[in-house]
Amino acid sequence: MKRLILACLLSPLLMFSQTSGRVIKISDGDTITVLLEGNQQKKLRLAEVDCPEKGQPFGKNAKQFTSDQVFGKTITFIETDTDRYGRSIAKVYYDRNKYLSRELIRAGLGWWYFTYSKDTSLGKLQENAQRGKLGLWQDVHAMAPWEYRKMKRELRNKKNEVAQSERKIKGAA
Repeated sequence: MKRLILACLLSPLLMFSQTSGRVIKISDGDTITVLLEGNQQKKLRLAEVDCPEKGQPFGKNAKQFTSDQVFGKTITFIETDTDRYGRSIAKVYYDRNKYLSRELIRAGLGWWYFTYSKDTSLGKLQENAQRGKLGLWQDVHAMAPWEYRKMKRELRNKKNEVAQSERKIKGAA
């Protein structure tokens, strides 16, 4: 019984404990893969930031920035959640405690993901990047990644509806 109580008390600490690993892959500006002890790979989605998608302006720039900052380096991370794709959402730290999400926002290569963050200092960094027209803020038509993904979903759904209508028409003929 004592062990069960101890396990319940320590599990939150274990969930939010720091882990370290070497960055072996950059999928995009806000997704990296780290190699842990025992050659185990773990995909991490950066917490509190949303970078442009691959098809968006500055998507490649965000990926390159992330690569320049952490690729091949040993980083520490704190897992905060898991997303719907099974990726661990994590706060990633490198080079003497630099916070990668903060650096992306400061450089104008990511949006503060305010829906999932309470850190308003990141919002202030985004405002500074906007005022300075840094990174993606050079584009007067910059579209938040969540809006871009929504638009792509709606287009895909529309295409599917049109394809279904065409099949029904052919089937009726």
